[in-house]
Amino acid sequence: MSAAMSIKKRDSSIKVTIYEKHKIIGYNSEGRRCAEAHSIEEEWCKWIPEKSSYFNNILEAESIVGNKVYKFQREIGTAYILNRQEFICQLAREVERLGVEIKTNKKIKTLSDLEGDIIVDASGCPSTLKSILNLKKGTTSYSYQQTLEEANCFNANKIKIIHIGEYGYFWIFPRNPEKREVNVGVGLISKGKSNLKNILENFKKENGISGKVNHVTGGLIPIGLQRPLIYRNIIFVGDAGIGTFPFTGQGIYRALISGDVAGQCIADGKIKNYSHIINKMFIKWDTIGKTIYHINKVFREINPSLVLWTLNEFSKMSRMLHL
Repeated sequence: MSAAMSIKKRDSSIKVTIYEKHKIIGYNSEGRRCAEAHSIEEEWCKWIPEKSSYFNNILEAESIVGNKVYKFQREIGTAYILNRQEFICQLAREVERLGVEIKTNKKIKTLSDLEGDIIVDASGCPSTLKSILNLKKGTTSYSYQQTLEEANCFNANKIKIIHIGEYGYFWIFPRNPEKREVNVGVGLISKGKSNLKNILENFKKENGISGKVNHVTGGLIPIGLQRPLIYRNIIFVGDAGIGTFPFTGQGIYRALISGDVAGQCIADGKIKNYSHIINKMFIKWDTIGKTIYHINKVFREINPSLVLWTLNEFSKMSRMLHL
C-alpha cells in the first residue's frame, strides 16, 4: 500500500492493483503481528496514524543491556503503539481514494496469477515469489509474542527492551489500555522456534509478569536486507526485501520506506534504481549487524562468555543511534 500510494501521488495515470490473499484488509489472521511500534519522525512523517489507528503515545523507553539500564524520555508523542489492524485499514482507505484497486481473497500461488508490467512483492517473510522462483533467502530469526490482558506490568506510555547475550532481546510493549494489555515477546537468532515459548515463559516467571493470554503470534524475522532486492520485473519491499533492523527487529518503518522508494522508481520509469537507493539507505547497518552476528556465532561455539560483552556494547550503541 505504501508503494501504491507513492506511485499514484507521482503519476495518477498508472494503473495499480493490490492483491490481498484474505477476504478483508487488516482484520484478518495476520492483521496482528509482533510489537506494533511506529515512529513518525523525519521521513516517517508521511504515515501519521489517525487516532483510531494507535493505542498509545510512547513517551519513555527503557533499554536494559547486561547490568546497565538506559532510559529515553520525551514530552511530545511522536512514537506510537499502533492498532495495527486499523492502521492497515487507514492505508487501504487512502490508496482507494487515490484510485488504486484492491482485490481481496486473491491468494497468489504462481506467477501467472499476477498481471502487470511491474510486480511489487510485499508478501513478507518468506516471500511468496522468492519461494516460487527458488531465489536466495537472507538471514532470519524467530519471534514469539503473547498479548496479556489485565497485565500487572502495563504502563501506557512506556516500552521496555531487554537485550540478552544470545543475540536477541525481550520486549514489553503496552497495547490496548481498555484491557490493560501488553505485548510480551522474544526474538532470537540462535534458537529454533520450538524453544521460544519456554524461553518467554521463563522470562515472565523471573520478572513476575502475569496476565491472561488472549493472543499469540510470531514467526520468521528477516534480519536485514533479503537479497535479491529486484529480479526481472519484480521489486521486493518490506520483509520480502529489506527485512528488519538487525539489532531491534523493527520493520514497519523499513516496509513503509521501501514501498515509497519502489513507487518512486516505478513512477519515474527507473526500477533498476531501487537497489541502489535501498543499499545507500540501509547497507551500513546491514553489514555491521550481520558481521557482528557471524563473528559472535563463531565465538559462541568456542566459549559463550566471549559473546556477551561485544553484543551488549553493540546493542547499547545501536540503541543510542537508532532510537
